[in-house]
Amino acid sequence: MSLNSFIDYLIKERNYSNNTIIAYRNDLNVFKNYCLKEFNHENLNTSDYSFIRSWIVSLVESGLTNRSVNRKISVLRSYFNFLLKIGEIEKNPLKNHKPLKEEKKVQVPFSENEINLLLDGNFFKKDYEGTMIKTLIELFYSTGLRLSEVTNLKTSSVDLINKKIKVLGKRNKERIIPIIDPLKSQLFKFKELKREIVDETKNEFFFVDKKNLKLKNIYVYKVVNNYLNKVSTKSKRSPHMLRHSFATHLLNNGADINSVKELLGHASLAATQVYTHTSMEKIKSIYKKSHPRN
Repeated sequence: MSLNSFIDYLIKERNYSNNTIIAYRNDLNVFKNYCLKEFNHENLNTSDYSFIRSWIVSLVESGLTNRSVNRKISVLRSYFNFLLKIGEIEKNPLKNHKPLKEEKKVQVPFSENEINLLLDGNFFKKDYEGTMIKTLIELFYSTGLRLSEVTNLKTSSVDLINKKIKVLGKRNKERIIPIIDPLKSQLFKFKELKREIVDETKNEFFFVDKKNLKLKNIYVYKVVNNYLNKVSTKSKRSPHMLRHSFATHLLNNGADINSVKELLGHASLAATQVYTHTSMEKIKSIYKKSHPRN
């Protein structure tokens, strides 16, 4: 019963997305089944830290990264904190647990030249799908939107007259993103072509296929990856890397980190600081060339 109450809490009070809810429920059920199999212990609420430690070892031995293991343990911690809150337990078994050390990987963004080469080149067909794909890529790079935010974008949320987009981000937090002129032009071009192909009154989403169906995340991921492959040899060519490039290029060109934080829809500045690495390298280079003592 407590597990269902926890899920209700995440949905109603924390406004977690459906994908997050599924991940949380899955992680908790996997741990519960592990305790049953290894320790013949059925009650998730009375799990001992020794059970958790044993599970951590099994996860690491299975080949999961420390980051993935830490995420699963974070789910457990949230669950036990919830039990504390409602008075089901008196102590969180993870109170003194220290996360596994994670290797920090620096994600290299696309260069401004790579982005310009793709968007200014002749890589996209002039038909509906080609125009849509170019619009998707331009939107990701010009706004820093997440993949789910783009596929869930409503037609009513795109205001070309006032040049702004209303975005519903994580935990249903709304933010407004300005539309720069090149993006406005591309959005308008796609919107005009869309009117000729589909009936907008029968679907509320801005991006739809020729059958007027909402785009699937996997489709968007694949086409973005495919087109970025034409101009870049980087291994990561996802929509998220366009978001990463958006943030990094803004910071490189003097944008205030707090403003970038708001544009990205981050809850804390710490989440935005991951994008400062590349811009810091540029600052170091300028400093080295400019300082009179060098």
